[in-house]
Amino acid sequence: MGEAILAGLLSSGECEPGQVMASVRRAAVGERVAAKYGVATTVDNLEAAAFGDVIVAALKPQKLSALLDDDAMRKALAGKLLISIAAGVRLETLAQWLPDSVVVRAMPNTPCLVRRGMTALALGPGGTQEHVEAARRVFSPIGRVVVVEDTHMDAITSLNGSGPAFAYVMLEAIADGGVMMGLPRDVALEIAAKVFEGAAAMVLETGSHPAALKDQVTTPAGCTIAGLLTMEDGRIRSVLARTIQEATKVAGTLG
Repeated sequence: MGEAILAGLLSSGECEPGQVMASVRRAAVGERVAAKYGVATTVDNLEAAAFGDVIVAALKPQKLSALLDDDAMRKALAGKLLISIAAGVRLETLAQWLPDSVVVRAMPNTPCLVRRGMTALALGPGGTQEHVEAARRVFSPIGRVVVVEDTHMDAITSLNGSGPAFAYVMLEAIADGGVMMGLPRDVALEIAAKVFEGAAAMVLETGSHPAALKDQVTTPAGCTIAGLLTMEDGRIRSVLARTIQEATKVAGTLG
């Protein structure tokens, strides 16, 4: 995800390579990133924190406290904007670790890798609209951005962060149906993927409710209503909604 953010910032012109330093765990990775993007790299997190005015912590939640709850890091980040993409780590915790910094919590998803992503932002205490806009500029090149309250972030982690995995299962399932009815696997997958892409674009670009768009496709005594009733036989709405509910419960424990 860190590399996706870096690629978006550079390709959009939001940053020049000389304005960025990437901190990585292994020197070999740093050499690859430097060669590919022309940015400075380091294996020293403190060096990177001292370099930047806006710092993105693209880490797993289990590793975040070791990075941020540290006197030297607090000093390096004082007066700066820290954006964390770690699931489950609340703004209250981030602010306790970094009392002299402005903190923003972000939840992007993996489609950011192809710049079709979605990111939710929540602003920590003491932050201003200027800090929100700075965080928005980090993520806008790789997809859409919404600003929410921190209390919603566990649900967003399940819906947005985990949601692509749930969508892949549904996509694979309808492609399997096409294969069962005689379509070649590659054709079925391509069509299924475009169906999801097109349906999502219809919702976003028309602003219509999914139920209204569904009704436009559903003619009396047609094949669509037959398929929809089969889905309802399997309680698909309840299963999918409960999927988000259960994933949200787990998201709340990650920090």
